[in-house]
Amino acid sequence: MTEEEARAWLAQKFDVSRETWLKLERFVAILLAEMDQQNLIAESTRPHIWARHIVDSAQLLTFTDAAVDGPWVDLGSGAGLPGVVVALLTDRPLLMIESRRKRIEFLQAVAEELGLGHVRVFGGRVEAVSPHPAAIISARAYAPLPRLLESAIHLADEKTLWVLPKGRNAQNELETARPAWQGVFHVEQSVTDAESAIIVARSVKPVRRKGRG
Repeated sequence: MTEEEARAWLAQKFDVSRETWLKLERFVAILLAEMDQQNLIAESTRPHIWARHIVDSAQLLTFTDAAVDGPWVDLGSGAGLPGVVVALLTDRPLLMIESRRKRIEFLQAVAEELGLGHVRVFGGRVEAVSPHPAAIISARAYAPLPRLLESAIHLADEKTLWVLPKGRNAQNELETARPAWQGVFHVEQSVTDAESAIIVARSVKPVRRKGRG
């Protein structure tokens, strides 16, 4: 996907107002400027930021039509991908969780500058967030699937929709998780890379172990 194709895809899939386009452009500029201070995205992806990061984040919204009302929780938000992009394209309450100080400060500054009043940033580990069921949970480059589910299951219930970009390792991670986790899982192809995939899941819970004797 080229940068031109990425912008065209956004325009086709979402009702992007002029104000939102300006905020997306501003977020890209902030993200690139912050690269001089901390390594937020891979240097090699700078020339492809709209395809590799903005559309790659925005596409998660296309899998959430069946989600219930409630907050969207993004794990390990880092550079604000997908959290900030999602927040620019929807007014659903959104919680971004990040444990690294410089990235917490970056996310807070971005949310303030872009006027994202429906966004909250939690500075700390995912496990430290108070239990409260999310409508949607996302995570991009956060942790392998078994550890991801273990760290965030207290933020989910049977209605929670999980949308988890997993690159080219999606199927392998899903197979690794199956012995310990059950639910309705399926794998969707990414629009930005034919070899990358997104795990979409619902009704996720630990497999109940049979008692001995």
